[in-house]
Amino acid sequence: SRLRQEDSPPRIVEHPSDLIVSKGEPATLNCKAEGRPTPTIEWYKDGERLETDRDNPRSNRMLLPSGSLFFLRIVHGRRSKPDDGNYVCVARNYLGEAVSHNASLEVA
Repeated sequence: SRLRQEDSPPRIVEHPSDLIVSKGEPATLNCKAEGRPTPTIEWYKDGERLETDRDNPRSNRMLLPSGSLFFLRIVHGRRSKPDDGNYVCVARNYLGEAVSHNASLEVA
C-alpha cells in the first residue's frame, strides 16, 4: 500500500512529568501524541508493558482517551509497591513509534 500523503508518524506533544503522590490518592501521568492515523498509546513501567483498565476492568489504572494514564488511587504497601517506578508512554501507528520522556512516580 502506498504511503498516503497526509499520513504522518506519531509525535509526542505532551510528555509526562515526575510525580510525588500519597498512597491512596489519585494521580495522572500526562501523555498526548499526534499522528495520522491516530496513534495508539501504551504505557510501560520499568520497561514492562503496563496493564490498564483496557486489559483488566478492575485495574486501578485507566488509559484516558487523550492517552494520559490515570490512577484511581495509588497502591502502596510494605511488601507491594506496584505503582512506584519509572513510566514512559509509547505512541504507535503503521509509520512508526514515538517514546515519551521518562517520568518517575514516587509514593511519599
